[in-house]
Amino acid sequence: VHLVESGGGLVQPGGSLRLSCAASGFTFNTYDMTWYRQAPGKERELVAGITATGDSTNYADSVKGRFAISRDNAVNAVYLQMSSLNPDDTAVYYCNADLLAHPIWDWGQGTQVTVSS
Repeated sequence: VHLVESGGGLVQPGGSLRLSCAASGFTFNTYDMTWYRQAPGKERELVAGITATGDSTNYADSVKGRFAISRDNAVNAVYLQMSSLNPDDTAVYYCNADLLAHPIWDWGQGTQVTVSS
């Protein structure tokens, strides 16, 4: 299994970024997928999730209305569109397949998002 996150970077407060996660090594379209993040000195936390078919999503309260998760099962990818970013969103962002609110696979390298002026 490989999970490769990309799209992070340095962005000013109020800005936007779109993260991508390329998945391989498992039957992607049968798994719910989730974005997590880990800020310095903090536990990894769930950010957003999407069902295998993409018909349902869920979000952490801290990102509701600002982030949008989507997926493309044709190319085995999941995305996170982030807007109205603030410094509290600074973290390394990871994707993973999800089962009963628990990540399944080993973590990828993640992608760093830094929100700073």
